[in-house]
Amino acid sequence: MKQSLIFLLTLILFACGPAVEQEEASQSRPNIIFIMSDDHAYQAISAYSNRLIETPNIDRIARRGMLFTNACVTNSICAPSRATILTGKHNHLNGKIDNRMPFDTTQITFPQIFQANGYQTAMFGKLHFGNNPKGVDEFKILPGQGNYINPRFITNEGDTTITGYVTDIITDLTLNWLKDERKEDEPFLMMYLHKAPHRPWWPRPDKFAEFTKKRFPLPETLFDSYENRGSAAKTAEMNLLTHMMYSHDSKIRPETLEEMGESVQPSVREFRNSFYGPYGRANEAQKAAYKPVLDSINDFFKANWPEMTDREKMIWKYQRYMQDYLASISSVDDNVGRLLDYLDESGLAENTIVVYTSDQGFFLGEHGWFDKRFIYNESFKTPLLVRWPGVVEEGSINTQMVQNLDFAQTFLDAAGMDAPQDMQGESLLPLLKGKEETWEREAVYYHYYEYPAVHMVKRHYGIVTEEYKLAHFYHDVDEWELYNRLKDPNELNNVYAEPEYAEIVSKLKEDLKGLRKKYKDSVELDQRYIDLYNQ
Repeated sequence: MKQSLIFLLTLILFACGPAVEQEEASQSRPNIIFIMSDDHAYQAISAYSNRLIETPNIDRIARRGMLFTNACVTNSICAPSRATILTGKHNHLNGKIDNRMPFDTTQITFPQIFQANGYQTAMFGKLHFGNNPKGVDEFKILPGQGNYINPRFITNEGDTTITGYVTDIITDLTLNWLKDERKEDEPFLMMYLHKAPHRPWWPRPDKFAEFTKKRFPLPETLFDSYENRGSAAKTAEMNLLTHMMYSHDSKIRPETLEEMGESVQPSVREFRNSFYGPYGRANEAQKAAYKPVLDSINDFFKANWPEMTDREKMIWKYQRYMQDYLASISSVDDNVGRLLDYLDESGLAENTIVVYTSDQGFFLGEHGWFDKRFIYNESFKTPLLVRWPGVVEEGSINTQMVQNLDFAQTFLDAAGMDAPQDMQGESLLPLLKGKEETWEREAVYYHYYEYPAVHMVKRHYGIVTEEYKLAHFYHDVDEWELYNRLKDPNELNNVYAEPEYAEIVSKLKEDLKGLRKKYKDSVELDQRYIDLYNQ
């Protein structure tokens, strides 16, 4: 009851902020549309690199706004990232250290503050945890991971299943709210949250057919041997050849595997569950649309797989991975275009901040991996593109170290609201306005917890600057790694023990201690969460 009373008083305090007439506030305060995809790697956005795919609509946000090249996360895993975004706090404080541990529901989330200050709030898509998002007037969210085909949604009025493809449906819901349900005289906060391109990467049938014909360049480090790295890289279980599943990931039918007597995967039951879990939701017409491409993939697999070398199998799995992953992203890009077109046509664009990001980065074959979790660049960095007409200079690029920790305070600052003092991020408003000289942060803090668990990435924390990255892997090891991010962008050479880096190591360790203290993390908390995880 005491916590509830404090919570209510806090919201009342925020609701009674600066005395601004409602009409004036609705005209001056910007609308905010926060677009977040799931596992969308920055290297799969052509504003960063067109090596893999063209994303013309997402790129429109960068052309009309700012592209951040050093945006990153505090913990590269889905639900914890979302908890950090909502609370503006590191996971050791909001409780959501991994996908298993519960979120501390006494935490204030930034939508609650917007709602208390006269903003309309809405959320459509994937939240990943909790069935009743706080501070949201209208919502339709996927339960847990959700489904690509004919997804079920949790709503204010109960569950509902909608026929179609999830990326299109989430956009339909968002546009319907913007066009027909919002009050035109009040500002709004819209959270437009895509499931795609999260595993198992089921594209829409037309994209499936289109992208299966494409071939993609191999990453430089696809066949990484993990030399001069610590045990964490060597023991992680996310290698394309040995850990990517045939049915779940590459769309090989269970019947095909039974016919071939394939024994790599754990069981026929797992084959069936992983394939028919998502595909089994399709109706007959949808299955018929997928069938020709599925037939071609399975026919090739049966005819060629037994004779392939391990190298050839690795390349085949990489191509199948990219075909489905990038096809899923292509649908996201198309739908972002639908939203941007509506904003332009309706005139809303002029007073609307549009943000595009992902809940974290993702490995696209780099180091032979898929998934995320590591402090290494492809996992640690996340796309961030922001458009705000009249405020953000068009086509601008920012290289500062910014984090998902900063989003809540940025949105509150942009709307003229004070952030709670216990939020830990920094408003990006000075950077968005081109005032880099006022930005003082030089390093960010990272902490990953989910171990032992799927993919077996060891627990670690670290400090990252524009030039260096120092990580400490702990729990069942005690190993340090240092990378020169400018000289070694692929992070292949751990220079922690090299004499010429001794002073840098010493300074970064002191700075890391300072960040741990600043963000209220500690050895005691590390052990507490290890003990909780082991229970």
